[in-house]
Amino acid sequence: MEIFHGRRRLSIALAGLVGGGVMALGQEPLSWPLALLVGFLFLGDRFLRVRSARRAALLGWSAGLGYFGASLYWIVDPFLVEPDVYGWMAPFALVLMAGGLALFWGGAFAATFLLARPDLARPDLARPDRRAGGAAGPARWPVLLLPLVLTLAEMLRGTVLTGFPWGLPAYGWIGTPVAQLLAWVGPYGLTLITLLLAVLPLVWHRAAVGLFVSASAIAGLWLWGDARLSADQPVRTPELRLRLIQPNAPQAEKWDPQKMPIFFRRQLDLTAADPSFAPDLVIWPETAVPFWLGERPGLQRLVADSAPPGARVIIGARRAEGRRFFNSLALLGRGGQVEQGYDKAHLVPFGEYMPFGSFFSRLGITGLAAEEGGGFSAGPGAALLDLGKAGKVRPLICYEAIFPGEITRGIDRPDWMLQITNDAWFGKYAGPRQHLAQARARAIEQGLPMVRVANTGITAVIGPRGQLRAQLPPRMAGKLDTTLPSALAPTLYSRMGDMPVLLFSLLGGFLLGWRRRQINH
Repeated sequence: MEIFHGRRRLSIALAGLVGGGVMALGQEPLSWPLALLVGFLFLGDRFLRVRSARRAALLGWSAGLGYFGASLYWIVDPFLVEPDVYGWMAPFALVLMAGGLALFWGGAFAATFLLARPDLARPDLARPDRRAGGAAGPARWPVLLLPLVLTLAEMLRGTVLTGFPWGLPAYGWIGTPVAQLLAWVGPYGLTLITLLLAVLPLVWHRAAVGLFVSASAIAGLWLWGDARLSADQPVRTPELRLRLIQPNAPQAEKWDPQKMPIFFRRQLDLTAADPSFAPDLVIWPETAVPFWLGERPGLQRLVADSAPPGARVIIGARRAEGRRFFNSLALLGRGGQVEQGYDKAHLVPFGEYMPFGSFFSRLGITGLAAEEGGGFSAGPGAALLDLGKAGKVRPLICYEAIFPGEITRGIDRPDWMLQITNDAWFGKYAGPRQHLAQARARAIEQGLPMVRVANTGITAVIGPRGQLRAQLPPRMAGKLDTTLPSALAPTLYSRMGDMPVLLFSLLGGFLLGWRRRQINH
């Protein structure tokens, strides 16, 4: 009997890994949204067959392990920048990251089982009643709870311990017209809709009925999104000309004393090239300069004076204030003086700072991009830079752009968003592409253009409907001369945020759970 139960648990775990792994194919670099639907449909079917909360948790955790392990495989790359120091951490980082994030999925599957227990704990109700024809059987409705509870778990994942909402299922639609729904319901709302459409075929005993309903809904959303993408785009006046600098400094060489002058000179040359374009702003990526802000005024003046006449320069730089260190963005005026600045507020745990940093520093362990054991300090929060004719911009430094709820929290609506980043940390393929997909999502959600300047790519200008208006290929040094698209009117999501989805998921879960208990009593 124990052998039977062991095999059963192994079967459940393997099913979860397969379902989650298939779902991961929906993320960049493959971006197959159909894989998200098929993978979750399979998981929903497996879920209806489990007979205990413990086994439901195993199924969910295994699914999360497969999903995050396959989609976040690039997380090992930062540890290989200095393999002699951090390389031993790489396999642990992937396993611990995927396994930790999977706990949210395991909890969601277990909670769903407990809510639906009157049905799912009774094997007789799990068998389809063929005499019911196309009608929904009583044992199958509880599967609709799973998307609701899993969406709540994904919202928790984006919040707990500073949050890590990377790889939300909604991002599988980026690059398709369906992604336009982000302007209405945001990434958690689109995640919920995706998961609901995936399991609808399980609600009907004749799966063809559910498949037809799901396919029709997706087709309708696709056509609506296509129409939204085809709508007229207002022209921004006055025109704002931008020059975006992509130096392509590999992370392993970026701080090499022999290579730093090369990369710095490369950026100066790209900034000064082709003055006939006459940019209004020249923008360098995150931590683009080899000196601390304010430490080398002569070099700052050199940066500012390298720009064509009339242009100002925005740079990413490290900044020190006593014994506190900041990852910052600075607007340089003529002469190199800092006119305005912004300090990164949402830092990367174990990257830019170490929790309990002083303790770990005694063990010789520091954050990958940290300064000393304690790492960087967090800035005061969201801010706007007033660039005059260039409008008001919301600065974002790297990781900050993955948090949808923090873009405009506590500030007035900006005219555009600016993300400077050093994606050299994220490997050469999947990581930078997933990061770009999330930047496109922020543009759709807010109805605002996003300018993205990346050290090794992908530097891009993103329209307010998420279109890539211009971009530089990854792993190539160069400049992108372009103009800024105009903004749209405030979107529903920019006004309402995630609260409607949170309330809908809570209320829907309560009503479905309560209804199941009423039927069974």
